[in-house]
Amino acid sequence: MGTVDSIWDFLGSYWWLVFPLSGIVGGWIRGAQVWDERRRKDKLEMYRLKHADAQAAQVDDEALTSEIERTLSAHDDTQRRWLEYELDAVKALEYPLMQDMREQVTVDFHRARRAAEDLRPDDVDELRVRRRLDRYRDAVREMQVRFDVAEREAKRRRASDFSPAERQALDRAKKLLALADDEGSSQAERQSAYRRAMKELEGIVVLPDAATDALEQRIAGLLGPVPRDVARDDDAAGGAGHRPGT
Repeated sequence: MGTVDSIWDFLGSYWWLVFPLSGIVGGWIRGAQVWDERRRKDKLEMYRLKHADAQAAQVDDEALTSEIERTLSAHDDTQRRWLEYELDAVKALEYPLMQDMREQVTVDFHRARRAAEDLRPDDVDELRVRRRLDRYRDAVREMQVRFDVAEREAKRRRASDFSPAERQALDRAKKLLALADDEGSSQAERQSAYRRAMKELEGIVVLPDAATDALEQRIAGLLGPVPRDVARDDDAAGGAGHRPGT
C-alpha cells in the first residue's frame, strides 16, 4: 500500500506535468506517422521508377526491332525494283542504261548495292548492335538513292543513245520477245521468235543472264529439238539461235 500511496501522492503533487508530457508523446506519435507515410511514399516511388525503367527498356527494344524491320524492308524493296530490270527482258530493252556498266550512275548503284549486301547479316539479331545497324541502314539508304538516280536517268534517256537503225532493231526484238513469252502462241512460233530476237540484239545490247534464263525457264522444253520448219526459218535468217554473251 505504501508504494501505491507514494505514486498517487506524486501524481497529485505534479499533475500539471500531464499537459507537457501529452504534447511530447503526441509529437512522437505524429512524427512516427509522418515517417511511416514518407517511407510508404518512398517505396511507391521506388516501385514506380523500377517499373518505369523496365517499360522504357521495352519501348527501346520495340523501337529497335521496328527500325531493323524497316531497314530490311527498304533493302528488299530496292532489290525487288532492281530485279525487275534483271528478270524482264523487254523492260531491260526499254531502259538499257540499267544494264550498261559504262554508265557511271549504273556503276554507282551496283557499288552501293554490293556494300548493302555485304553489311546485311545472315542473323538479323546481329543488327541489334546499334553500330552495326547504323552502318547497314546508311548503306541501304545509299543504295536507294543510287538506284533512284540510275532509274530516273534510264527513263529519261531510254534508247535515245542508239542510232535509228538500232532503235528499230530493239523494237523488233521487244515484239519478238513478247511473242516468245506468249503461252497462247505455238511451239514453233515461240522458238522462232526467241531466236530471232536474240539475232536482232547482236552487237547492240547484251541482255542480263537472269532475264534470258527466266524467259527460257518459262518456255522450258521449247528450245530443245527444233521442228524442221523452224530450222529452215532460222537458216534462212542467217543461223541458229544466239545467246547474248556467247
